[in-house]
Parts: sequence; structure tokens; C-alpha cells
Amino acid sequence: MFLRPATALLSALLLAGAAMPAFAQSEEDIHANIEAIHGNADGFFEVFSLLQDAVMFGDPVTWGQYSFFPLTVNANGETYDVLEEQDLADNFDMLVSPDTQQALLNQDVADLIVTDEGVGIGNGAVWITNVCLDDDCAQTQWGIIAINN
Repeated sequence: MFLRPATALLSALLLAGAAMPAFAQSEEDIHANIEAIHGNADGFFEVFSLLQDAVMFGDPVTWGQYSFFPLTVNANGETYDVLEEQDLADNFDMLVSPDTQQALLNQDVADLIVTDEGVGIGNGAVWITNVCLDDDCAQTQWGIIAINN
């Protein structure tokens, strides 16, 4: 199979680009990306801040209040479907590792992962997304959709 010169050049540029490091984004860029993809970026940062406070003050109940259930948690080499807030609170130390908690505390906003699926914190240790609460998406809520220790 022969590639046309333009196609070959494009392929070479794409391969070269894949090897180049990504440019760091600013906090403003991240805010704008969240707003463009999910809407209500301020709501994300409110929940992000509340979860950081919850880690600092040893408050697992807040994590449950800002999670969507059933919540998928990968911990200890197993996958758990946490069914309700109280289950998360009662088993928090087993389900959310100290490393994951520390990653949340140390997260630099410019290094958040923003995709159409949600916002990844701690290199994807915690995923938060904005969920529509009604048919026309007039009401939304940010919350945790997955934890990957």
C-alpha cells in the first residue's frame, strides 16, 4: 500500500507530535475547559475544595454526600460497587487509600485531567463529573463517579 506524499507527511507529523511533551495549561485554561465541556466549572471547584477539606479534617461523610451511587471503587486489587453514602463512610479507610487522599490534597489545578467523561484528580485516582438531574439538564450536580486507588 502506498501513501500519498501529503498523507505520509501528515502521518509523520502526528507521530512526531505524539512523542512531544504536552504543554502545561494554566488554571484559567482548565477552568475554561471544564466550563466548555461540562458547564458550571465553579461548581466543580466548589466540590473539589469540599473534598480537600474533608480529607484534611477526616470527614468521610462529605465524600458520600458528593458521590453518585452505586459508586465504583477500585481498591486493594478489587472492584467494589458502593451502594450508598453510609457504606462509603463506614469503609472509607479501606476504600480511599492514604495515597489517593494525599493526591487530592496535592493536586495542582493546572494538572487536572479534563475529558468528556469528567475531571480526573490525582492522575485519575478520583473522577468527578457534572450530572444532569432533569431531562433538559437545567439542573446539574457535580459528584464523584469513580475512585481508583
